[in-house]
Amino acid sequence: MDPKSPEFIIDPPLKILGFVFEELSATRVAGHLTVTEKCCQPFKVLHGGVSALIAEGLASLGAGIASGYKRVAGIHLSIHHLRPAALGDIVFAESFPVSVGKNIQVWEVRLWKIKKTEKPENKKMVSTSRVTLFCGLPIPDHVKDAPDELKKVISKL
Repeated sequence: MDPKSPEFIIDPPLKILGFVFEELSATRVAGHLTVTEKCCQPFKVLHGGVSALIAEGLASLGAGIASGYKRVAGIHLSIHHLRPAALGDIVFAESFPVSVGKNIQVWEVRLWKIKKTEKPENKKMVSTSRVTLFCGLPIPDHVKDAPDELKKVISKL
């Protein structure tokens, strides 16, 4: 695991699970994950907590960008698990803003799955989430460079 890779800098927990970011902007954050043993529950399907982690991670990144790279904090997460994603499936994730205010943002996050042998147009929805975030929190001194690091990574994607 390369601690200098874009995914590790952006969101270390998602990187550890193998999530790959494809797009990062103020209007869309997207990427994908292959379901491995690392992100499964005992019945070899995607753990619901991993779906929630993806939702919180993508929404937080998008809200941070939309707020001008200010610090954000999730204050509410609602998730509906619609069907399982099995070991080996590819999960695609997309988030987009529903409401962008000065202090509060709401983001929708959707996860779909396909089998490795299927075409992307055969994807099936796995979960849908709403994440509410508080924006504009002060950035602690020990991480003052975090917004600059994020901007560098986004410019490389």
